[in-house]
Amino acid sequence: MNWQQLISNKRLGQENRHSERHDDRTEFKRDYDRLIFSAPFRRLQNKTQVFPLPGSIFVHNRLTHSLEVASVGMSLGNDVAHRVLSKQPELANTLFPQIGTIVSTACLSHDLGNPPFGHSGEKAIQTFFTEGNGIKLKSQVSETFWNDITHFEGNANAFRLLTHRFKGRRDGGFVMTYSTLASIVKYPFVSAAAGKKGKFGFFTTELPFYQRIADEMGILRLSAEGEPLRYARHPLVYLVEAADDICYEIMDIEDAHKLKILSFEETEHMLLSFFDVESQNKIRQRICDEGIDDDNEKVVYMRACAIGKLESACVEAFMRHEEEIMNGTMSGSLIDHIDEPQRIAYQQCTQISVQKIYRSKPVLDVELSGYKIMATLMDAMTEAILYPDRFYSRQLIDRVSSQYDINDPNLEARLMAVIDYISGMTDIYALDVYQKINGISLPIV
Repeated sequence: MNWQQLISNKRLGQENRHSERHDDRTEFKRDYDRLIFSAPFRRLQNKTQVFPLPGSIFVHNRLTHSLEVASVGMSLGNDVAHRVLSKQPELANTLFPQIGTIVSTACLSHDLGNPPFGHSGEKAIQTFFTEGNGIKLKSQVSETFWNDITHFEGNANAFRLLTHRFKGRRDGGFVMTYSTLASIVKYPFVSAAAGKKGKFGFFTTELPFYQRIADEMGILRLSAEGEPLRYARHPLVYLVEAADDICYEIMDIEDAHKLKILSFEETEHMLLSFFDVESQNKIRQRICDEGIDDDNEKVVYMRACAIGKLESACVEAFMRHEEEIMNGTMSGSLIDHIDEPQRIAYQQCTQISVQKIYRSKPVLDVELSGYKIMATLMDAMTEAILYPDRFYSRQLIDRVSSQYDINDPNLEARLMAVIDYISGMTDIYALDVYQKINGISLPIV
């Protein structure tokens, strides 16, 4: 793969259209602005990141997480651009110097497809078809569609959200640039190749869009003829993934300290573990010199240092492995390839986070409640589209926005409309619908 071909400002759905410009924004900045001002992006403010929403102590939601990931992604993209340009100065007069904006935009959109209640919401959709009442539909749909819905994945759903031609949208969708769209596809293969982890990059309905993008930009196809379709990653995916890895690990530690799940001593140990002893002492001294007495503010300072250290380490890892990345032979993430001291520290933080944060009672309570809410919604809405002439079914169907093909004569299209509708809900809206359809609450007029 080569950088000049990989950075394309061609827009999906407007390949042959010339539109008049009224400002000096780049095409990639237009992508960024479209996302920032979109309804799906705003809805992230009411989607759980890790800890319960809302609460008396403000912690991260999907919106604040995405903004922070975009900030780190911008730094990663700009730093990599500077390093690559020093080796390949001929790229200076191409679109390549704009990769910071592309990575930042892809970071903004990386969680758009996540359903309410995070991973428990994903699991509820999957298991409705593998363990719940949806299992009876297996014989009524195609094998490829069954693979898609039983492996339902937030990453694939984000690509669908940005490319699918939902009814009532101008130009049929976001109409993003090829490079921005390719940069969010973390797992560039079909659901049949998902494997044990259950990860894949695009539903069968959006496969032609990704193929068009990959062919245009020269993204390598890795699968042999007759095998499930699999591509190499677009190189910028590694930077988007690194920004996400850095933010969710480090910011979850900060949130856990605020919620008193982690003590100050535990938090300090985790955040400073990325540095040698001399650097740790310098950080403590700077905190003292600046008169920072509040423990939360000390954690903020150490968190900023840790993010900066990991960002630099990921840039170095990218440059060391650039040839493998461009050849499609890179395995693992950039975090897996950072220098050993930081890599070991990151792994230790992850282990502690799993034990003390992700298995903490507040997090488990959200996952349990969210799973029940999502499973109930999937059951009710699927029953409605299977028997649309029933009175209760019509009542439920009439609540669904007209942008979803809930009345399509094709069963697969109707099922996908149900998934689109439910996965697009916020946590609060999903809870509200759950309570209403179960008669737990009535609307207050």
